[in-house]
Amino acid sequence: MIIAILMCLGGLVGLVLGGEWLVRGAVSLATRLGVSSLFTGLVIVGIGTSMPELATSIEAVMAGSPGIAWGNIAGSNIANTLLILGAAALIQPIALNRADTLRDAVVGVAASVVLFVIAWFVLGSVWIGLALLVAIVGYIVWRYRQSRQLGVEVITEEGLPVSPNLTPIASGGLLVVGLGVMVIGASYLVSGAVDLARLFGMSETVIGLTIVAVGTSLPELTASAIAAWRGHSDLAIGNVLGSNIFNILLIGGVTMTVSPGAIPAEMIDVELPMVIASALMVTGFIAFRKQIGRKTGAVLVALFSLNTAFLLAA
Repeated sequence: MIIAILMCLGGLVGLVLGGEWLVRGAVSLATRLGVSSLFTGLVIVGIGTSMPELATSIEAVMAGSPGIAWGNIAGSNIANTLLILGAAALIQPIALNRADTLRDAVVGVAASVVLFVIAWFVLGSVWIGLALLVAIVGYIVWRYRQSRQLGVEVITEEGLPVSPNLTPIASGGLLVVGLGVMVIGASYLVSGAVDLARLFGMSETVIGLTIVAVGTSLPELTASAIAAWRGHSDLAIGNVLGSNIFNILLIGGVTMTVSPGAIPAEMIDVELPMVIASALMVTGFIAFRKQIGRKTGAVLVALFSLNTAFLLAA
C-alpha cells in the first residue's frame, strides 16, 4: 500500500516537472529554429507525447494482441479530445486561431474517417500500413513548409526560466529530458494506481479501461495543461491535434504493418464513431468559436466520463 502510494506521488511529481521542462524546451526550440509554436506542438510535442501509445501498441502487437493496439489508438484519441482538451481549458481558456489550426483539425477528421473505412470494409494489409506511414511523413513535410512560409509569431518566454541564449541543441535536450521524465512519471503513476486498484478489489477489465487507458495519455494531458497554464494556447491545441493524427497514421501504420489484420469489428459500433464525433466537435470549435472556455472544458470532461461509464456498463 505505502509503496503504491509513493509510486503514485513520485509519478505525479515526474509528470509535472517533465511537462514543465518539455513546454519550456518546445517554446525555446520553436523560437530558435524559426518555426511556429503550433508546428512544435503538432509535430515535436505531438510525436513525443504519443510515444507511450506507440510503445504500448508495439508491445501488444508483439504479444499477439493487435486488438489492444487498435483499442489504445481509438481510446487515446477520445481521451485527447475530450479529457485532455477539456482539462486544459478548465485550467486556462484556450484561444483558437482558425487560420492556423483548422487545416490540422480537418486532417484529424479525415484520418478518423479513413480509420473507420478500413474497419468497416474489414481491410488489413502491409500496404495499408505503409500507406498510413507515408501519409504521416507527407503531413510532417507539408506542415513544416507551411510553418516556414507563414513565418513565426513572436513567442515570448515570460514566466519561463529559459535562457535567451539557449541553443537549439540545448532547447531540444531540455524537451527530450522533459519528455523522458514525463514517460517515466506516467509509468510509475500507472503502476502504482494499478496496484492500489487491485488492493481495493477492482477487476482487471476495469483497470485496463480506466487507469491504464488514461495512463498512456498522461504525457499529453500534462503537456497541454502546462502549455495552457503558461498561456501557449497554440502549443496546447497543437499537441492534441498532432497526437490524434500521429496516433492514427503513425501508430496505426506501424500496427497494420507489423500485424496486417483487420481492425476488430466490435470497434465499429462505439469507439470509432466516437473518434470521428470528437474530431468533428473540435473542428467545429475551431471553425466557429474564438476559444474553448472553462464551461466548454467542463462539458468535454463530462462527455469523456459518460463515454467511459457507458463502456464499463456495456
